[in-house]
Amino acid sequence: MAAAKKGSAKRSKPAAKKKSAKKSGAGNKSVEEFRDALEKSVTISRERIQEVMDDAVKRGRMTRADANKTVSSLVSKGRAQTDELVAELEKLLDRARKDVESRVAPARKRAEKAASAAAKRVRTTAEPALVEADKLRRRAGVASSSPITGYDNLNASQVKSRLKDMNKADLRKVRTQEKRGKARKGILDDIEKRLA
Repeated sequence: MAAAKKGSAKRSKPAAKKKSAKKSGAGNKSVEEFRDALEKSVTISRERIQEVMDDAVKRGRMTRADANKTVSSLVSKGRAQTDELVAELEKLLDRARKDVESRVAPARKRAEKAASAAAKRVRTTAEPALVEADKLRRRAGVASSSPITGYDNLNASQVKSRLKDMNKADLRKVRTQEKRGKARKGILDDIEKRLA
């Protein structure tokens, strides 16, 4: 049974490679078709076409009405061809953008997950040291704008755990800071209980 699973896993990898190769082959084919269309197209300005037609009218090879009709026809066909090429280019760019996004999405998710996990590790590792630093600062009587270091980055339970060792003056400072910030009811209620 395990051997059968291993065999099917081995077969699925080449199938995925073939599917990816087909996608890139289709993309390459579209790019080649677009390149061929550009190579076959000729770019001549309306002014140059008008000059050639005016010259033909002067030489008596064509009437003014026919010249104007020819210029108008060539310009409208040229615009149509340009619109088709631009539409094809937009399709190619959209396809390439989607392909890049699909290839990058898993890596982006892994990076975001790793960054979140690293930030959480830093917070949990630094938390005891910051708590101790706050206690020492209060004992030493060092004035601070906030009695809790990194207050804005702490969740409610972290803030509540730091309220235990605070005097009433520091509790009032934290209450003011919380009211001006997130105004979390649980923290404010806990402070009021300690101040009562």
